[in-house]
Amino acid sequence: MTHLVLDRLTRRFPGAAQAAVAGISLELPKGALLALLGPSGCGKTTTLRMIAGLEKPDEGRVLVAGRDVTALPPHRRNMGVVFQSYALFPHMSAAGNVAFGLEMRGVARAERAERVRQALALVGLEELAARRPRQLSGGQQQRVALARALAIQPDLLLLDEPLSALDAKLREGVRDEIRALQQRVGATTVFVTHDQTEALAMADLVAVMNQGRVEQLASPEEVFERPATRFVATFVGRAARLSGQVEAPGTIRCGEALLRAAETPATGAVEIFIRPHHVRPVAAAENLLPARVLRRTYTGEVVSLECETPAGRLLAELPGGVPEARATAGDTLSLGFAAADLRVFPA
Repeated sequence: MTHLVLDRLTRRFPGAAQAAVAGISLELPKGALLALLGPSGCGKTTTLRMIAGLEKPDEGRVLVAGRDVTALPPHRRNMGVVFQSYALFPHMSAAGNVAFGLEMRGVARAERAERVRQALALVGLEELAARRPRQLSGGQQQRVALARALAIQPDLLLLDEPLSALDAKLREGVRDEIRALQQRVGATTVFVTHDQTEALAMADLVAVMNQGRVEQLASPEEVFERPATRFVATFVGRAARLSGQVEAPGTIRCGEALLRAAETPATGAVEIFIRPHHVRPVAAAENLLPARVLRRTYTGEVVSLECETPAGRLLAELPGGVPEARATAGDTLSLGFAAADLRVFPA
C-alpha cells in the first residue's frame, strides 16, 4: 500500500540559476524506509523539509496515506522529525524532551507519561529518563531525539542526517539500531544522507539525487549493481571507468581490447563502468585481459589491485586470503569479468 506520494515537487530559491528541487515524483510503500542520497546541494534536505512542511513547494503536492498535506503547517501533519543536531532542549530531562510533542498535542498527563515511558524503553533509555542532554553521550542523545519523534505516533518519520555528528564506530552501531527499530515499529520513514554505506545498509529504496532531480529510484542492490545513469555509477561505490567505441551489438572496442557487454547502444562512443568486486584473477571468462599490477592496497579483509590492461586501468578487489591477493606492483595476472557486469552509457 502506497503511504507517501511526492507529485512533481518543485522548489526554487530567489536568485538561484536552477531549481533546488526540480519536479520530483515518487511513491513510498507503507512501512518502508526511503533514503534520499546525494552530494551536498543536490536537493535532498530541501525535499525532506517540504515533506515536513518546513519549506513550501513552488509546485507539486505531498500526499500521506491518501491525504494532501501540501498546504498544512508542520504541526498538523503528524510527522516525527529527527534533525542533524538532534535539537534537544538542554534544560529538560530526556523524559521532558520526549514529552514535549505530546504536551503540544494536548495529550492527557497519564497517557503522556505512559507514552514517554514506552518510547524511552523502545530506544533502551528508560533508566536514563531523568538525565539532561549534557549528561548523555552523543548516541544516547540521538536515541532521545528518535524517541521524541516516535512518541507522537507519527504518520511519517523523517530523519535528516541524524548520524553525522557521531564518530564512525558509534555511527555504525546506531545505524543498525535505527533500522531494527524502524522495522519493529513499522514506521514509514524518509532518511536523508550523503553516506552511501548508510543508504545501502538501511534503506528499502534509495533515491539517488543530483541537481534537484532523482537519477534513480530502486533497491540498494539495484542502485549499486545496475546504476541507471553515469552519475549514479560514479557517485555510488567505486568503479573502473573505461572509454570505448561500439563495433557491433554487444561488442566494444576499448583501447587495444574487444570487450563483450550484455547491453550496448547501437553505435557510437561509450563510457564503461565495472565494479572492482566483479573483476577476478581467472583463467577463463567472457572478458579476459592480461594485466600488470600498478598498486596494491591492503585494507584488512579486502585487497585492492590497480592494474594496467589493454582496455585501460582496472580495479580488482580480492579477499585477503586468496593467493592472488599477495600480488605486488610489477606482477602480472589474467583478469576476467562477465559481459553482464559492464554498465555502458553513451559518452
